[in-house]
Amino acid sequence: MSEARLSLGERDDGPRITLAGPLDAAGAGAVWTKSIAAASKLRGRTLAVDISGISRCDTAGATLLLDMEAAGGGPLALIGATEEITALIARVRATRMPQPPPAKAPALTWRETIIHGLSAATEGIAFLGETAVALVMLPARMRMFRRQDLWTAADAAGVRAVPLVMLLGVLIGLILAFQSLIPMRRFGADIYVASLVAIGLVRELGPLLAAVILSGRSGSAFAAEIGTMKVNQEVDALTTMGLDPVTMLVLPRVLAGIAVMPALTIVLDFSGLLGMALVLVGDGIPLTAIGNQVAYWVQPSDFYGALAKSAVFGAAVAAIGCRAGLSTGVGPQAVGVSATAAVVGGIVGSIVLDGIFALIFFRLGI
Repeated sequence: MSEARLSLGERDDGPRITLAGPLDAAGAGAVWTKSIAAASKLRGRTLAVDISGISRCDTAGATLLLDMEAAGGGPLALIGATEEITALIARVRATRMPQPPPAKAPALTWRETIIHGLSAATEGIAFLGETAVALVMLPARMRMFRRQDLWTAADAAGVRAVPLVMLLGVLIGLILAFQSLIPMRRFGADIYVASLVAIGLVRELGPLLAAVILSGRSGSAFAAEIGTMKVNQEVDALTTMGLDPVTMLVLPRVLAGIAVMPALTIVLDFSGLLGMALVLVGDGIPLTAIGNQVAYWVQPSDFYGALAKSAVFGAAVAAIGCRAGLSTGVGPQAVGVSATAAVVGGIVGSIVLDGIFALIFFRLGI
């Protein structure tokens, strides 16, 4: 294979640079330094380049010619250029044009922020209404409801989350017991640490922490699964075939969230009580006394109220994750954005619902 060659000569109309041979990546690289040096010597004069002897030229060769033009400081006068080479140089030249910097996103005003917030709230309410309608219409759409998806979602959100829930519950129980034991010991009320931790776990921390775990593990997974289907246009394909995406994709996951959250709350409560008992037994308090304190202070209404809250939390987390997946946009970052929105929305939604339940329980005297 012949190599690229460069020569510099004088003609009647002035100096001329002659390039011959293949001006591809290998050929252009071989004569690159000499070509730029020759163009620099002719700076300020007409830069005539004879390329009639070039056997082939690619983008590397076109880039070399444009760099020679820049080194010469003036327009390039090509001699013997074919239409293909001229078009290739024009395309490469267009890519080298300086691009304007991206415009900065305008700062949102209070009015725009309120409008965006109301729009998001409206879309969320509309999605909840659509999910409720799909649940009511479920008996007539049982052909669209796949029970296997329900068992799969329940297994992923519930059974596989048990080890993490147990670990977190034991750690929370240990921490609460240690932190409560120090101030309570000053008043000789060590035994009341058991009732304090038990009430806090059963009434508030158990359902709330289980909802946080569900948001991080399953809410993001629901958003990523449905978001990937949305990006791959599988959701549009379901709609085209006359199938309801809410019934097929959302309802199994929402029902799975409602089913597994009470169980996860119970597991976390008992794990927390186990961690608390380890600390108190190590402090010298008999296990029987700990059990009597928990049984006396924790009422059945506390337990049943926590289970009701956890079921609502599970429905909210699953619904928020599915809505984030269905609202996935386009582009490589869309699925990641949806998963992040599902986690943040699930945690914030659970805390807001917990505050509402606290207000309701306070008004009812529960």
